[in-house]
Amino acid sequence: MKKKVALVTGGLSSEAQISYKSAKTVMSALDKNSYEVYLIDIHPTGWWYENLVGEEVAVNKADFSIEEGGEKINFDVALMCIHGTPGEDGKLQGYFDMIGMPYTSCDTATSALTFNKRYTVAVAGFGGVHVAKSLHLFAEIPMRPNEILDQLKLPVFVKPNNGGSSLGISKVNTALELPTALEKAFKEDTQVLVEEFISGREFTIGVFKSKGVLTVLPITEITTENEFFDFEAKYQGKSKEITPAIVSEKMFNDLTVAAKKVYTTLNCRGVVRVDFIYDEAAEKAYMLEVNTVPGQSEASVIPQQVKVMGWNLSEFYATLVEDALANKTNS
Repeated sequence: MKKKVALVTGGLSSEAQISYKSAKTVMSALDKNSYEVYLIDIHPTGWWYENLVGEEVAVNKADFSIEEGGEKINFDVALMCIHGTPGEDGKLQGYFDMIGMPYTSCDTATSALTFNKRYTVAVAGFGGVHVAKSLHLFAEIPMRPNEILDQLKLPVFVKPNNGGSSLGISKVNTALELPTALEKAFKEDTQVLVEEFISGREFTIGVFKSKGVLTVLPITEITTENEFFDFEAKYQGKSKEITPAIVSEKMFNDLTVAAKKVYTTLNCRGVVRVDFIYDEAAEKAYMLEVNTVPGQSEASVIPQQVKVMGWNLSEFYATLVEDALANKTNS
């Protein structure tokens, strides 16, 4: 019998536009001979499923079920395609845990932790992963630019502490640029991370676990026309992604070991994407951040890495779904 998969997309943040693109890729790739796939759209007006005649049907939040043609449909598994809240920050994961629904992303605790960039680097750093020096700022506790620069060296990155897709990020080269960068970041979040710039090559690496085996996908190097890998570079063609990255054996080993260490230290599940800067002078891989629901759109790197590994996307998404179902069975 086909498993019923709820492909969960949308979300309540500015990242929803990317979530819909990811869901489109996943929907077209999933093997319809093995799975019955239902697109569940979570957005500010509610949780909805569009039925066969184009009507929006509300999801029953008591048990995450829907009705189709007078029949109640209960899902076997949720395939997470929401970037940002509530699909990447632990909220949906907690809900699914409460009702006993298996899902394809990291668990509640890891999702909540990794959604907070500052907490992520703090825990990873405590676990022995190299991270940049940073400050955690709060809207209700203002810190003057000169106080920030007393503790950090320019240039710095200023970024919203929660969220992804490179929204609200600025690179600050001079003290005069800092107030504007802080204002931009605080428009996206009430917490902001200010992080010292590390000179080096930028890489992003997908990692996933299936049947207890940890697999590191081919490494991607990011080069950009912009000063850094911002939203425009990531989604509007202003960057180049080289997969597999052309690196030395030492660099490859350092990045692979670091990616595995991040995944294990943060107790990740499913597929995650870890961003690094490799400082060639120091021969060290510095973790920037972790994405626990990485993009799956045509512009995203995980699908590129999967294809370079020699898999097709249908096999890959089936692996994630089956692993989530197996974890449910074994729990």
